[in-house]
Amino acid sequence: MRRIICRVAYDGTTYSGWQEQPTAVTIEGELNKALQSLTGEEIHVIGASRTDAGVHALGNICVFDTDSTIPPERFNKAMNVRLPADIRVVESGEVAADFHPRHQRTEKTYCYTIWNGDTENPLWNRYSMHRYGEMDLDGMELAGKHLVGTHDFKAFCSARTSAETTVRTIYDVTVQRSVEKPELIYIRVTGNGFLYNMVRIIAGTLVEIGAGLRNRESVLYALREKDRTLAGPTAPAKGLCLEEIRYPDAFFPTIRAKL
Repeated sequence: MRRIICRVAYDGTTYSGWQEQPTAVTIEGELNKALQSLTGEEIHVIGASRTDAGVHALGNICVFDTDSTIPPERFNKAMNVRLPADIRVVESGEVAADFHPRHQRTEKTYCYTIWNGDTENPLWNRYSMHRYGEMDLDGMELAGKHLVGTHDFKAFCSARTSAETTVRTIYDVTVQRSVEKPELIYIRVTGNGFLYNMVRIIAGTLVEIGAGLRNRESVLYALREKDRTLAGPTAPAKGLCLEEIRYPDAFFPTIRAKL
């Protein structure tokens, strides 16, 4: 029995999130079906991040156990011919049998994309939130820096969270406008883990700051008071993408550390 690790990219538009559900089409469910077709085994992947309905990924991670003799680095191609076109296993490898993608020290980077043009762009509508008018990107980034560090993020998570603690560590928050396509604004948040809807609420809060609807210090106030009503709205799922999950290199003998 071997434990295989995969880096998975997907367009989450038509899926009910990552986690397998009995009456819905999910990313995890499609991966399981592809693996069962490939190996003849009943396989259930374990994902590093259970992204919500409509959220995309370039670098989610999953593992699974198999007795198959397929070389670890070739599982990605073998799986891709059995997966829908909007899900791809970018690369695959082998890890230790006790490696669990959610029980390791890790850094996750999410990117939230805003289309800052007068009208929506049909080619970006599935992957961005539309916001017209001037945006104060410097103010957004300065406000985002207030979130860096270890804090209780109760004000920045959905009331539906089932987490035992709302304390998380944010390593960095950046806000940048694309040089090649100036209508695109990227909010990137890197941390050790995130609460339910946390990045989308951070994005919604920073967008309101950029639009002049709230001041930068409101972030500090929301953190201190731990009150969800003091933070901004939950930004639409379609603008969110899980860009990368980083583990210590020792866990990746045959898989690159970054896409």
